[in-house]
Amino acid sequence: MALPAVAVECRLALALAIDVSSSVDATEDALQRSGTVAALTAPAVREAFFAGDLPVALAVYEWSGRYNQEIILDWTMIDSPAALVAAAETVARSERSHNDFPTAMGYALGYGAELLARGPRCLRKTLDMAGDGQSNEGFPPAAAYREFPFADVTVNGLVVNAADFEGEVGLIAFYRSQVIYGPGAFLVVAEGFEDFERAMTRKLERELAPPAIGALTGAGDAG
Repeated sequence: MALPAVAVECRLALALAIDVSSSVDATEDALQRSGTVAALTAPAVREAFFAGDLPVALAVYEWSGRYNQEIILDWTMIDSPAALVAAAETVARSERSHNDFPTAMGYALGYGAELLARGPRCLRKTLDMAGDGQSNEGFPPAAAYREFPFADVTVNGLVVNAADFEGEVGLIAFYRSQVIYGPGAFLVVAEGFEDFERAMTRKLERELAPPAIGALTGAGDAG
């Protein structure tokens, strides 16, 4: 006898991870928070949130050192324009939890995987890793992908190309080769934190759009 299909609550579970490591100063942190709020409420993004028959579940957290991850917005079903505005307002009211820890990318990824695992049942799961530096503490992203539940998760990247000591080629190459992961994964580059809003808006538009036929076969970059 065939087993009944598992009911799903949403079409996409989307977790946004924001870098608050020591390389991000107070002004840059304010730019990425305000940029996230502006992107979530941009007309094209708002339209994309409500483009499908099922809603989107949204969560936001910040990360830095190995034990320094904090929820900004716990899982929220974006099932109405009012719910989206309320979620954006929660991000807008948030205050930075840490400012003096290194960049523990593996731990941040593991935290995101566990966040998605305890989230609502959705047709797809996506984790966004935004950051301005390469991992420099703890285990690398590859270890996180081996040890945490990433089998049905796509990890996209938002590189903030701002840190002089990283260098454009090295940081982008790191995200492209080690961070983005899973079906249809892609990378967006922000040219400094002043460009964070544009990059986040572009990324959300692409993530919230229904998957195109053939789009799950490889990774790519978005402008």
